[in-house]
Amino acid sequence: MFSLNPQTRRMLRRFRAIRRGYVSFLILSALLIVSLIGELLVGSRAIIVSYQGQWHFPTYTAFHPGTDFGLDYSFETNYRELRDVFRAANEGDWVLMPPVPYNPFESHASGDVYKPEPPSLASRHYLGTDTTSRDILARLFYGTRIALFFSLAFMASVYLIGIAVGCAMGYFGGVFDLLFQRFIEIWSNVPFLYMVIIVFSVIPSTFSVPVRIFVLLAVMVLFSWTSMTYYMRTETYKEKAKDYTAAARVIGASTGRIIFRHILPNAISTLVTFMPFTVVAAIAAITALDFLGFGLPPPTPSLGELLRQGTATLRTAPWIVGAAFGTLVLLLTLVAFIGEAIRESFDPKKFTVYQ
Repeated sequence: MFSLNPQTRRMLRRFRAIRRGYVSFLILSALLIVSLIGELLVGSRAIIVSYQGQWHFPTYTAFHPGTDFGLDYSFETNYRELRDVFRAANEGDWVLMPPVPYNPFESHASGDVYKPEPPSLASRHYLGTDTTSRDILARLFYGTRIALFFSLAFMASVYLIGIAVGCAMGYFGGVFDLLFQRFIEIWSNVPFLYMVIIVFSVIPSTFSVPVRIFVLLAVMVLFSWTSMTYYMRTETYKEKAKDYTAAARVIGASTGRIIFRHILPNAISTLVTFMPFTVVAAIAAITALDFLGFGLPPPTPSLGELLRQGTATLRTAPWIVGAAFGTLVLLLTLVAFIGEAIRESFDPKKFTVYQ
């Protein structure tokens, strides 16, 4: 059975006692869970279509042309239009749409001109539309989901590289440590923004959006793992000098066992403390790159792209920058509160007794 040691349990109880950080953690966890079923809340595909006694679930199933539901076209069904058709016919057929019946890519203008429109309950554009008449709430929802999962993938990759290299430097030391220190010093001086611009200028436009997002993630990770390496190197040096490590080596424990069963568990405070701040750095970086036009490939929804639109139309459409800025502030505030609570609750000085 997996069980936590008493000191870790005390740290977790301390974290729960810090209400601001704990509540922020619950809110952010709820946002992550809700984002996994986002298509049921925000999307242009119906959740359920009841047609001639049969139920269809278009959200997570195959493409349905309009002819499947008695319409006169073969491209994908416009479910908002289908709902109005069923209501007018009044034959017992019905359509259940998500609360926000728009996807982040479609343009839905009230007239023939695509332009930003203010928030409207009647049209269900609860936060208005952007400069190309796309629903802002839909783009914010999916942009936030992409930012959160992108930052989690960034954190996992940075930790994987940083922990592996840092532990190796601190444990083996000597020439290996010196060579990697010089390499990291040189690598850290390579300008990150210029490399992103160069890489994205040579990526063919034929690459799919997921591939381009993966390339962006890889570039960001390649130039962000060095800081975690220094922290793990210091922790490994400190733990390697303690008696329990020497005792494990004397009884014949392998290098892998010493690192993974003895050193890493005792460095958990450092690892956990920096997690939220790594997520904040990733969200801020991807938003800044999107704002400059070197981040996620269009038409991917993102907070930075909405901020760029909002600053360009600040006088004529202030709801764009207000919605994007408010979402970004809320997201970063939640993660910052979590990081502050984790740093305070996992501080080893609070659980150390000097005799």
